[in-house]
Amino acid sequence: MGIKDLAALPKHMLIDGKLVAASRTYPSISPSTGEVLGEAPDASEDDVRAAVAAARRAFDETDWATNVQFRLRCLQQLHAALVKHKEELRELTIADVGAPRGTTYGAQLDEPVDIVEYYAGLLSSFSFTEELGLREFMGKQHKRWIEKEPVGVVAAIIGYNYPNQLTLAKLPPALAAGCTVVLKTAPQTPLITLAIAELIANETDIPAGVVNVISGSSPAVGQVLTTSPDVDAITFTGSTATGRKIMAAGAETIKRVFLELGGKSALVVLDDADTSMLPLTAAFTACSHAGQGCAITTRLVVPRDSHDEIVAGVAAAMGNVKYGDPFDQENYMGPLITEEQRDKVHGLVERAVADGATLVCGGKKTDGPGYYYEPTLLANVDPDSEVAQTEAFGPVLVVIPHDGDDDAVKIANNSIYGLSGGVLSASEDRALAVARKIRTGTIGINGGAWFGADSPFGGFKQSGIGREMGVLGLEEFLESKTLAAPVAAQ
Repeated sequence: MGIKDLAALPKHMLIDGKLVAASRTYPSISPSTGEVLGEAPDASEDDVRAAVAAARRAFDETDWATNVQFRLRCLQQLHAALVKHKEELRELTIADVGAPRGTTYGAQLDEPVDIVEYYAGLLSSFSFTEELGLREFMGKQHKRWIEKEPVGVVAAIIGYNYPNQLTLAKLPPALAAGCTVVLKTAPQTPLITLAIAELIANETDIPAGVVNVISGSSPAVGQVLTTSPDVDAITFTGSTATGRKIMAAGAETIKRVFLELGGKSALVVLDDADTSMLPLTAAFTACSHAGQGCAITTRLVVPRDSHDEIVAGVAAAMGNVKYGDPFDQENYMGPLITEEQRDKVHGLVERAVADGATLVCGGKKTDGPGYYYEPTLLANVDPDSEVAQTEAFGPVLVVIPHDGDDDAVKIANNSIYGLSGGVLSASEDRALAVARKIRTGTIGINGGAWFGADSPFGGFKQSGIGREMGVLGLEEFLESKTLAAPVAAQ
């Protein structure tokens, strides 16, 4: 166990500039041990209303929305605070999320911290005005221009799998735009996000009410946020099923809604591809953070003639995936987030085998404490089957045979999702031609790495609406106002 002082774990929400305790708490469970890690504030509906009211006042009654230089300074302070306390945040992330230590040097912590620096840099050069030029109307010249203004109060609701990434992909661009925010932690991983709230309160000049962070176990907390008339926009990361409900909840007041939802991404292997590294890549990608990633390629679509050979190689590679205590640097994979999630994954695998898929390896819960599940490979999978269509959110890879490029594209697009994917071919042009036919928001060509703070991320179809990160991530939180005025006669 890497957390030495449980008494030092965060215990407060951030509401209207103050670190406050809730009237009740709920246990935050360590996924790697199954034991109580700490007690998290369990926000009431009144707590949520207070946070929304504070955000509304800060937006309406202060100069936060218009003072670009002040916002820049606050983002720089936030980045400095995160860097200063990064090692403490690393240990807490491992404990709270069950994230293996190695992942915290990437998307679980270090890369999200870089996002804050990116938006500070972008804000220093971003133009909030755009000239449209002159237009003649009724015998006069009129100058026209666009001013970009913050959308207002933002409700940010994050998932449990990458809480630092999700927090820091939502909060900095919203703040850079001039919005105020009420951020709701994931119920399963509240402590790491509350720790960031403490840094905001103690080590930045962000004014009271501009950032509010609440935690809670009840769905009523999110319902208050998504239906409040004082909230102008919602940004949510989580399941597609919950995203549908949030979209419906925001409809009554016509809120702007950004959704980053599920995925069942395909890695398409064409018949001329070099497959020497494929087994290692496919196995370790599917097991990254125990499969708890929406953009993970969990469908491996391979030429029918090569199916058995590729399956054998992937199975051997999966046997080399070390898993266990996430504090141990040697372990690549940690636990699933809860026993409920592990049961869900196991049930999906059992039904897949009953439906005719071949269980090549894995398919079992592990003995001992923590919510670990064996790396699992299913072969000869029907592309229409439940396991090929459902996001498992566990270390489960399905292999689907294809009969040529067009069939591979058809299989890849045979999903309600469209978040990510990949294509492998000896010909980059051929891979690119296939990639352009796949309906997905991000895709790698021959292992191309698209992820980065400057790279817009989001999905097609039921994988979501809108984009996070990059310039587009900032513009999601801006309204455009078109203005005109007659040019004075000379």
